[in-house]
Amino acid sequence: MISSIYHFFKDLCLKKDALKAIGKLDEFPFDENLFSCKRVGQFPDLAIKICKTDELFIGGELIELKDSKSYTVSSFNSTIPTGKKDIRKVFKSETSDVFKQMIKAGDDVFSLLERDVFYLIRGRKDENCKITLVHGSFFETVKVNELITKSFSQVLEERLEQSNLEIDDKTKSLLETIFSEQESFSKVRNVEKASVKLRFRIMTEVKTEGNILNEKKYPQIIDNTLNFVLPSHSADDDRLNFDKMELVFGGREFESFHIKHYFNGNFLVFQVKL
Repeated sequence: MISSIYHFFKDLCLKKDALKAIGKLDEFPFDENLFSCKRVGQFPDLAIKICKTDELFIGGELIELKDSKSYTVSSFNSTIPTGKKDIRKVFKSETSDVFKQMIKAGDDVFSLLERDVFYLIRGRKDENCKITLVHGSFFETVKVNELITKSFSQVLEERLEQSNLEIDDKTKSLLETIFSEQESFSKVRNVEKASVKLRFRIMTEVKTEGNILNEKKYPQIIDNTLNFVLPSHSADDDRLNFDKMELVFGGREFESFHIKHYFNGNFLVFQVKL
């Protein structure tokens, strides 16, 4: 069986009535045959199987579910949205639940180290809803390490100003580099004689310009539609995506158009009415 994010989108289209009606996204009757991993509440919620023999559909995509009772993208808890992720950073060790599930599903996990990341986002407003399956690069307009570094730099500047202290540029740059890795914040810290453990937790909130459900910023994403949103770097990229959609759907016609991200170029959208 060929599996990819395109086949996942087809499964959504075939069951679009359920996609709109279900109480929670994780209750949707996904096609289990597509996945090498499935779990709730931890990244990734879903992982597509790797296609070992297909040259066009690679598979292996990672998916996070995002549900909201408004036209906003719910916060990313303990994760920073990204377009691609090294699979070795997804699980802590080969004893993790993610790794075990992938191996049991028959995946050669390390044959595809860099995985595309997608977010299945549903927002509701009154009796209407918008659903988007969007590539993570829509949110990653600044690379994760740079985002953390610049955010930490703001904290450092504030503390120096409040304390009337100064440090040289070399020391400042060194501190910013040290605190640039998300993994540094995700570990539980154990302090001797402390009766509690401490873990710094990163929470990511989407700005208005990055809220694909916002009708003023992205009016093409209309009520009661299911949208597949992919990066559009060139005409060749678009043609390849059209070819893949045609192969998966057998020539079915989609409403297709481009939207321009405020910070991150163009994206190609395939839209289906619910």
